[in-house]
Amino acid sequence: MLAILTLEAHRTGALVIGEDLGTVEPEVTDALHDRGMLSSAVLWFTRDRDAPGEPLLPPDAWPEQAVASVSTHDLPTVTGFLRAEHVRARAELGLLDDVAADETKAATDRAELVDLLRAEGLVGDAPTEDELVVAIHELLAASRSQLVLIAPYDVVGEARQPNLPGTVDQYPNWRLPLPVTLDELRTHPMVAEVVARLRRLR
Repeated sequence: MLAILTLEAHRTGALVIGEDLGTVEPEVTDALHDRGMLSSAVLWFTRDRDAPGEPLLPPDAWPEQAVASVSTHDLPTVTGFLRAEHVRARAELGLLDDVAADETKAATDRAELVDLLRAEGLVGDAPTEDELVVAIHELLAASRSQLVLIAPYDVVGEARQPNLPGTVDQYPNWRLPLPVTLDELRTHPMVAEVVARLRRLR
């Protein structure tokens, strides 16, 4: 299958991106890279698996043959992550066994990310939420990854994630509109700021 995909991508000049996340074996990522395909590097998961505690990787250690993104449709948005909205939503739906433990983990994960942003010189001692959103995108832009994907949800402050795995009709999966119109998106100050930073760094 990969051989056929490689051939067809070559014929059409297409770039192939593999979503090698979750339970995908490392051999799949190796096979993608061997054929010139890009893997997926998601901020929440891009960690040093060989170091104690598996800390977040600094941008200069991100995989080069990959597409860098903050999140995916099945994971928290930037604002949702910063506010632990993903924990609140799951707790409200009764999907968590230990809400307190998940809240603690969310706070720890947020602190770790802010520490990384601070270590990279992207934020000061007491960054605002907007400053964190911009800095997170700067972190992506500073990574070695070949491409960077930016989601409108992440830039305009939507706290709810587009899809909540493990739910069917308990959550409005795939039915969350952007909190701004398309015209507003084009002139949104956060969009302008993030795009300017990416243009400068990329």
